[in-house]
Amino acid sequence: MTAALGRFLRAHWLLALLLVAGTALRVVAQLAYRPALLYIDSFRYLDDLGVFFPGGINPIGYELFLWPLLAVGNLTLVAAVQHLLGLGLGVAIYALLRRFSVRPWLAALAAAPVLLDAYQVQIEHLIMSDLLFQLLLLGTIYLLTWWGTPGPKLAALAGLVLAASVIVRIVGVTLVVPAAVFVLLAAGLRPRDGWRRRWASTAALVGAFAAVLGGYAGYHMLWTGVPALGGSTGSVVYGRTAVVAECEQLDLTPEEELVCPDEPVAERQQKGIDHYIHFWHQQHNVENLLPEGMDFVSAQGSLAAKVLLNQPLDVIGGVVEDFLKGFAPTRTQSPGDVPLHRWQFQTFYPMYADEWYVAEWVERHDDGEISVDPELAGFLRAYQLGGGYTSGTVLGVALLVAVLAVAGAGRARRSGLRSVVLLPAGLATTVLGTAAAMEFSWRYQLPSLVLLPLAGALAITAVLGGRRPPAPHASPKETEMTAYPDPVDRAALDDYATRYGDHRFAPVVVLIAAYNEQEALGGVLDGMPSSSCGLDVDTLVVVDGATDGTAEVAVGRGVQTCVAPANRGQGAALRLGYHLAAERGARYVITTDADGQYDITELPKLLQPLIDDRADFVTGSRRLGSNERPALVRRIGTHVFAWAVSALTRQRITDTSFGFRGMKAEVPVSVTLEQPQYQSSELLVGVLSRGYRVLEQPMRMLVRAAGKSKKGGALRYGYNYSKVVFGTWLRERRATASRRAPEPVSEAAVAAER
Repeated sequence: MTAALGRFLRAHWLLALLLVAGTALRVVAQLAYRPALLYIDSFRYLDDLGVFFPGGINPIGYELFLWPLLAVGNLTLVAAVQHLLGLGLGVAIYALLRRFSVRPWLAALAAAPVLLDAYQVQIEHLIMSDLLFQLLLLGTIYLLTWWGTPGPKLAALAGLVLAASVIVRIVGVTLVVPAAVFVLLAAGLRPRDGWRRRWASTAALVGAFAAVLGGYAGYHMLWTGVPALGGSTGSVVYGRTAVVAECEQLDLTPEEELVCPDEPVAERQQKGIDHYIHFWHQQHNVENLLPEGMDFVSAQGSLAAKVLLNQPLDVIGGVVEDFLKGFAPTRTQSPGDVPLHRWQFQTFYPMYADEWYVAEWVERHDDGEISVDPELAGFLRAYQLGGGYTSGTVLGVALLVAVLAVAGAGRARRSGLRSVVLLPAGLATTVLGTAAAMEFSWRYQLPSLVLLPLAGALAITAVLGGRRPPAPHASPKETEMTAYPDPVDRAALDDYATRYGDHRFAPVVVLIAAYNEQEALGGVLDGMPSSSCGLDVDTLVVVDGATDGTAEVAVGRGVQTCVAPANRGQGAALRLGYHLAAERGARYVITTDADGQYDITELPKLLQPLIDDRADFVTGSRRLGSNERPALVRRIGTHVFAWAVSALTRQRITDTSFGFRGMKAEVPVSVTLEQPQYQSSELLVGVLSRGYRVLEQPMRMLVRAAGKSKKGGALRYGYNYSKVVFGTWLRERRATASRRAPEPVSEAAVAAER
């Protein structure tokens, strides 16, 4: 256990440090302000607990989150749970980025804003809905990307989660648009399914989203008689238009004139949208001045419609200005903005209602005591005002890099990550734009702490290229195949990207390297399952410069097909396939041959031990199973090489060249692969030498379905195979020794030590 923890900390040390710092900030907040911080909206949430009235300013989603927590605990517990969820949010961002091979340090930096931003910590300590909204947005991204291309079931589940985010914060209502675009256009669904499956998945997402919100609107109608999602949308639109309305130049009805502010436009913009949403009509007693039977909200809506129709550029200009404010390098406040101090730590307990009213709610849901530790609160305030937040300019750069990646800059075109970048970037742009259409508040920028660093880290990985395996240890003269990706690999990847866009693989990929196998390949592909052991299965055929119709057979069967323009050998083709599968989301890779010599119905024997984490690499064995009509020389060779590999690696192996194998996707890309042919022994010896857990399973070796073997005569094959076995063992042994060798110590260092 201790050793495993040590390995984890070494691999993820930066995340661990950030988690420690983030935890410390949250502990200080928990001790500084007791029981929690209460904002204006907090009282609305608490007042509606157990009632769940949908006609208020806020929807009821956050109240459903609060209700069970306050049923078993108090406000202190709510704040603690929210802080723990905030830490979990950072870890989840890191895990998702590592899923897409983002470098650990970059993934940790992308999680840093959520873990360390003081505005994030402050909102977690408030009884407010923002953290839950962030969690639901990240959950939507997980559902649409973690398991590869989303089918209708996952898309529908994502639609449900996205709809839940709307019931938490109404601003999420527009987010179905970028999510649907991702599923329909950018997800790159399996060619065999075509556009019908794309539309089915998109319809599932939009349908689930609409069904939940339709049900909520019906619930709203049962209470109020009007189907709606919230109670403040009209007044928000009115506030945005009221600050720019040229009342004298508009053809207004008497009712519209009463709700059109008479202050100069410049003065209105100084007061801000929030003033006209919540306070102006009360100060001017407008509701009582309207004619009998005239609804105040209707008059607001009518005026807003005329302003939108006659002054669209004024309204749009205000929205754009507020959208860009979020990318300022520091936290600044313009006239008319929601006050910034509301989202800052204070050295006193901030009161947004009469003290007796606040104390009454604390008495009802806690021990009744409100307290502030001035020193701890002062530390948090100094940290926040001293730069303990994420610069908006950094978030803007992340968005810009994301745009470049989606456009295909650098290596993004063949990275398979463009659509994955598009999803968080599109969600961020949409949610920030929707919030800006209402009014600017630094609180409304908090979703960007999750979405934009995520999009930026993915974009950097896409543009610069994903993580590559270690460079080969052999010298150039010993290397028979150049490091990945070589020019042939690049050409094949470019062709694949053109053919399939940003397709993400299912959790399981069956990989077949094929050279001039048009006669046998079709039968092999026809037998491929679409799922195994409860996981979806994709088939990937890497055509190794074939001169016959192999590629056409694969494409015609609707499977993923990567065509290398030159024949290099099975080893080179499989290496290309390993990287392609790993970089595009596969969790497990299964290799089999194109000649039909392996029984695909035995796939669960390879896959289940990997899923159960009983092995990292599972290979079949004809000696433990059966071999139909084996040649005597080949049978002897199987025994001899199995004995040799067992002796060299000190692990018992019965069959070194069985081509039906399963492995975790990260295993083959972490092993040095240099052999264009005879690759089975190189991979096996490399895996054993690197300490991966290897398991053999009894399996059948069948008679070749068609064609002839391309391995050459028995003697030549045996000679080349033995060179690979012993050469790989020596190379790995030298590499291990070089990693363990101590650093040379200079005479000066020795003298200094003495």
